[in-house]
Amino acid sequence: MHFNRRDKDDEFLLNLYKKLLYPRMVEDKMLKLLRQGRIGKWFSGIGQEAIAVGSTLAMQSEEYILPMHRNLGVFTSRNIPLKKLMAQWQGKLTGFTKGRDRSFHFGTQDYKIVGMISHLGPQMALADGIALADLLANKQHATLVYTGEGATSEGDFHEAVNVAAVWGLPVIFLIENNGYGLSTPKSEQFRCKNLVDKAIGYGIEGRQIDGNNILEVYDTINQLAMEIRKDPRPVLVECMTFRMRGHEEASGTKYVPQELFDEWEKKDPLSNYEAYLIEQGVLTSSSVVDIKIEIKKNIELEVEEAFNEPEPIANAFQEEQDMYFPFEQEIVQPGHSSTEKRYLDAISDALDLAMEKYPNLVLMGQDIAEYGGAFKITDGFTAKYGKGRVRNTPICESAIVGAGLGLSINGYKAVVEMQFADFVSVGFNQIVNNLAKTHYRWGEKADVVVRMPTGAGTGAGPFHSQSNEAWFTKTPGLKIVYPAFPEDAKGLLLAAIADPNPVIYFEHKYLYRNLTTPVPDGYYTNEIGKAVTLKTGKQFSIITYGLGVHWALAYLNDHPELEATLVDLRTLQPWDQATVKEAVKVTGRVLILHEDTLTNGFGAEISAWIGEHLFNHLDAPVMRCASLDTAIPMNKVLEDDFLAKARLAETIDKLLKY
Repeated sequence: MHFNRRDKDDEFLLNLYKKLLYPRMVEDKMLKLLRQGRIGKWFSGIGQEAIAVGSTLAMQSEEYILPMHRNLGVFTSRNIPLKKLMAQWQGKLTGFTKGRDRSFHFGTQDYKIVGMISHLGPQMALADGIALADLLANKQHATLVYTGEGATSEGDFHEAVNVAAVWGLPVIFLIENNGYGLSTPKSEQFRCKNLVDKAIGYGIEGRQIDGNNILEVYDTINQLAMEIRKDPRPVLVECMTFRMRGHEEASGTKYVPQELFDEWEKKDPLSNYEAYLIEQGVLTSSSVVDIKIEIKKNIELEVEEAFNEPEPIANAFQEEQDMYFPFEQEIVQPGHSSTEKRYLDAISDALDLAMEKYPNLVLMGQDIAEYGGAFKITDGFTAKYGKGRVRNTPICESAIVGAGLGLSINGYKAVVEMQFADFVSVGFNQIVNNLAKTHYRWGEKADVVVRMPTGAGTGAGPFHSQSNEAWFTKTPGLKIVYPAFPEDAKGLLLAAIADPNPVIYFEHKYLYRNLTTPVPDGYYTNEIGKAVTLKTGKQFSIITYGLGVHWALAYLNDHPELEATLVDLRTLQPWDQATVKEAVKVTGRVLILHEDTLTNGFGAEISAWIGEHLFNHLDAPVMRCASLDTAIPMNKVLEDDFLAKARLAETIDKLLKY
């Protein structure tokens, strides 16, 4: 292994050695604790430390790093106390996640580190969002994100690198090519000779380096970071290395040929660098011993202190509260003037006002810039706010949702438009595992609104018409909004954007141009989590939302002899239990109506809650009216029969006759 010190003085080289040695010695301690049964799991990075240490030290302290679970050197090189790390690994209350997540699955704004989730790949999109925020804020920063060679097979890798290339983002995508994804060798992961060659396909620069040579790693990342701070662009770096331990200790290494261990042992990053420093006169055999004695003493002390840290105390209320970033909504009342607006225009008005109110708000979506979006909701926004804040995206829902989270982490707000709600399935992981769980895991907000043009009635068929709110209502950490009227569409969207928590905002496509009502002028907000009672009557109650509200209104208007209470939920998570309770107590007969399919639709949750909490107030079983348990057909005759509206009259009749 050839080392080139260039202009580095002895003090710098010695510090680099200590930073490299420290995580190796911590790992040695962890392996002993594992054998002693004092810890239960460990992902070893032995043999790969030069990548984490060298690249981290090349970054500025205020620049974000997004590591993987084999990058202990990132955390130690950012000077996170071992006691704090150990508390995290042991699930202690004083760990970064308060015992809620394992190993390196955490982030910390104090050290500008954003940890991974287990799915591999999603953190690369977060790096895009973080870098975009730096660009918009005119900060000359770089962002460093790690991935393994196995995760380059993930769609998230492609999406994130492509977005960074198209947008010219200052991101260093660092691939740790250690030869194996758990037990699967790289020959079964990809056919290209070198992963760095993937850079060509994205039109970006690629570098392949010796990941075990700490000076080469440091110099390469340092040079690239300095360049892209001034000339923003992404770079792909492939670090060649080898995993000397199992994927995690329990998996072992029997699947790896012994000759590979023999070959890579000679390339050990620590022993080679240590020998070089002795040759250079920076170290001596005795000074090495002294350094190791001092480090070992500190490790022993901090580890034992961490073992004595308090365990979490289970508190169900606190656990539920911590799913969300603390936020008390300020309700801004509307003024006295109003203008007739279509449902679609009310949404556009809300976005316009929000863009004025929040200079750090970024809109992202397919075709939303000059074209104005598939439904023209953002028409004219680019001319007014610029392409920096109104961004056309490649067709890659996962990366854009992830970029929204990255923007939030770095001080921005994001509204992401799904061209159709159906397409959100491609970004599902980012929503339910990243947006929804980030605050619970490490206390960071996820200030992202996902706009969801939803619903049937336009003959658009199985992939443009689904009502998929139930995909998300069962996911703690998300807020779900579903307005039925233009006034609510505006007020609830403004409220969603004000809220620093992730909000999935459903807007019904059929209502876009088919519903016009007076909408208050100017800025105002409606309360998230508050239903509204549109009609009062004592015969029965209809609880609904979205297009179901209009089906119910039309039916009741056609049947003036009926006296019904009609509740528009408006918000599905959290939903207004108090208003529903009052409606049930007044009438004793309840119909739950929604456009979604019957089985496991959100109405099932409301029905179960009423049965559990209000059984004594019921004069009949809670009844549900929903769409058929099929995909949505395109043909109008078939679509009309599919929708819940087709069964509304008979269900009401059945309820009243019980």
